[in-house]
Amino acid sequence: QVQLVESGGGSVQAGGSLRLSCAASGKTRGMSSMGWYRQAPGKQRELVATITSTFITNYADSVQGRFTISRDNARNTVDLQMGSLKPEDTAVYYCNAVVQWGPVERLYESDYWGQGTQVTVSS
Repeated sequence: QVQLVESGGGSVQAGGSLRLSCAASGKTRGMSSMGWYRQAPGKQRELVATITSTFITNYADSVQGRFTISRDNARNTVDLQMGSLKPEDTAVYYCNAVVQWGPVERLYESDYWGQGTQVTVSS
């Protein structure tokens, strides 16, 4: 099992910045991708950004150029620096980690989620 603990959410005015942090603990060996997802009221959870263990990043079009994801493999942490925030960025943000396990010839993946942290952007 992997436990994910998020921090850094809050309220900010449009144009402002926030930094989210997530720390993983437990059976983190084999942890491959880490990332952030968000869910706004009445909407489905959506990808914000992911980063692999080799630091390959992927961003949603809506945050490209405004958000930056980073990762520290030694500390098992992933951060999301959010800038130029917009009211439509308001959501609960969830940290995600994917752990690969099993024999090399047939790897399995398990998904883990944090409890979520609220980000509110006012106009």
